[in-house]
Amino acid sequence: MITNISDYFSQGCGRCDRFGTPDCATRLWAEGLAALRAVCVAAGMEETVRWGHPCYRHADRNIALIGALRGDFRLVFMNAALMKDPEGVLERQGPNTRHADMLRFTSAAQVQALAGTIQAYLQEAIGYAEAGIKAPKVATAIELPDELAEALDADVALAEAFHGLTPGRQRSYVIALSSAKKPETRVARVASYRERILAGRGAQER
Repeated sequence: MITNISDYFSQGCGRCDRFGTPDCATRLWAEGLAALRAVCVAAGMEETVRWGHPCYRHADRNIALIGALRGDFRLVFMNAALMKDPEGVLERQGPNTRHADMLRFTSAAQVQALAGTIQAYLQEAIGYAEAGIKAPKVATAIELPDELAEALDADVALAEAFHGLTPGRQRSYVIALSSAKKPETRVARVASYRERILAGRGAQER
């Protein structure tokens, strides 16, 4: 993955083999990403790289992250649970995302039309960072698929490693297993995930 911010806008994030090619999503949305970057920089935040993507920080807190996919490019707010969203423009990244946390775009014109709202939302998030306000943690019970529960009961090392994962990483395995319709598929997935769990990684982490 990249570590230099300029590399993202010229070549991509470095997470796949499209890096540095015309087929990279950052190349497809180059004009829009430049417009979005300008809005973020104008908000007075520190521009850095996190997870191979442009990350904007203030008061030692991650405020927002820029990303590009094949179908769109987006600005993701890192503490979405706090955001009020008076304009109703924030979207959830996926069905398992708890809070509406992103602004999605398909053109530079959309960024420019929404620039005032983006700035207002960034300033709201910056205000929370300066005040040290964080969203309260909500404890939610994770219901394990039978196949995973049985594997944990039979494997002490696996059980200790799984219960040592963050709730988000635990949930990633539940989601991955729940998408399989057949029990035998879930059993096979649990086996394939063992080394990843022991290493302390989530289902989608490399």
